[in-house]
Amino acid sequence: MELSEHIKTANVEDAVLRQPLHPAARGTLCVTGHHLLFSDREESSPQHFLLLLRNIDAIEKRMSGSSGTITIKCKDLCVLQLDIPGMEQCLNIARSIETLSCLENVSEMYPFFYRPSDQSLKDQWGLSSTEKHYSQMTDLHDRWRVSSVNRDYSVCPTYPQAVIVPKDINDEMLVKAAKFRHGGRFPVLCYYHRKNGMVIMRSSQPLTGANRKRCREDELLLQAVIDGSDKGYIIDTRSSQQAQQARMTGGGFESKSCYSCWKRLHRQVERGKALQESLIKLVEACGNDSHNMDRWLSKLENSKWLSHVQTALSTAGLLAECVERDGHSVLVHCSEGTDSTLLISTVAQLIMDPCCRTLEGFLALLEREWVQAGHPFQKRCAHSAYSHARLQQESPVFLLLLDCVWQLLHQFPLALGFSEALLLRLATEAYASSYGTFLCNSDKERSVAILSMKTLCLFQALLRPKERRCYANPLYERTELAIWPSVHPQSLQLWRGYFLRWTQQARHLEEAQEEIRNMVILWEKMFEYVCFNFFMLS
Repeated sequence: MELSEHIKTANVEDAVLRQPLHPAARGTLCVTGHHLLFSDREESSPQHFLLLLRNIDAIEKRMSGSSGTITIKCKDLCVLQLDIPGMEQCLNIARSIETLSCLENVSEMYPFFYRPSDQSLKDQWGLSSTEKHYSQMTDLHDRWRVSSVNRDYSVCPTYPQAVIVPKDINDEMLVKAAKFRHGGRFPVLCYYHRKNGMVIMRSSQPLTGANRKRCREDELLLQAVIDGSDKGYIIDTRSSQQAQQARMTGGGFESKSCYSCWKRLHRQVERGKALQESLIKLVEACGNDSHNMDRWLSKLENSKWLSHVQTALSTAGLLAECVERDGHSVLVHCSEGTDSTLLISTVAQLIMDPCCRTLEGFLALLEREWVQAGHPFQKRCAHSAYSHARLQQESPVFLLLLDCVWQLLHQFPLALGFSEALLLRLATEAYASSYGTFLCNSDKERSVAILSMKTLCLFQALLRPKERRCYANPLYERTELAIWPSVHPQSLQLWRGYFLRWTQQARHLEEAQEEIRNMVILWEKMFEYVCFNFFMLS
């Protein structure tokens, strides 16, 4: 079915658009297969408003006489209102929005049609690969290798085709270890700490079950990781009780008797439904027009969002401490290994590794730890905080990651090479994008959809000179030291730039930050000019 067949009314004259921080505007509303386009009637300086339909989370209709109003609630938390003359026109527009904003066929989505004049499908797709990442870590080569055991995605459908594993473990052993792990996600290397040679591994839970099954190949794999060391740590992002209960449904944990050199630590990091409901409550609190501060603070606390931020940061800090300070390798996993596992490993790498804190290094980290590692973006970001649909597999784990990174940026404003603007852009793109980077749920699905040949790469676009200037942190000063975040409640702040981004207060803050940014850039140029003249005169 063609997208145009979902559009009964393509144009409406004399519509009124009301959006945050702008006066109401009257003009023409157009509906296309992927966008809402509004053009006002200002002859001197006509304004155009373009909204990607994929960004719409929910709509509400209200009829009054012969006209109607559509309230549009977006995944980026913006709320718009359209006043449309004519009841039939209003209902037609609403039906089109409801259908076209929830397309399920990946090939019908906008990234397959987005063709800006300054970018080409021939441009490089992605920043790195497992092989390239391995080649940059020469110290690894004595004990580790790149395995293509998953070249056809048959061993683990959510892993990339190549993974880094201990040299002593052959591919046949990896296949057997994969059968012992949920979804086939056997332990693979995701980070090598150059300072002391320790590593971070990630996986899913072992399938020990109620009968306490074991897998010799899995045990040998983990033993090979810590060969020559007295012990390693396993950080399980479930509570001890949750891990015990998982055994009743075929899951489980690594027993002390089978993994004697590994010490297991449980730190419950929420995900799934609990995290989604927390986001809904937080957004509801932030949208409350009440000026009662006590009531607002109570709603903020009841949402538990900052508690989730605190838990994520403290668990990542524990992981970094095991590697950086204690000098031990760590395996981190939850049940599936596609959510809180990736969250904790990513934040820990930011804490320890200055290379991950540059603009390009951070984007490469996200590509490696989220896109290639199999975070199911399409399932988790199908809806945001406003949707009336019944929750399926939605969960704002990636948004929680970005919030944790913002907390690091807030506490260490000179240590990260990118700005808050980049985090806001990534948060928006994860839910609705013109690029193919966050489409699908795994490397396998992207390969089947041939995304690398049919869509453009967001990360490559963000590193173009013009974009780089927008997202670089002008205050950045590289430090080789680890940046240890404070997780005391008074140290954690509500990410106002995101959750209050459509308020006047946030806009004033954004303008002030932009002014500071311009002043710093101007000062740098003046300093360079003075140094150049001094050099020439001397």
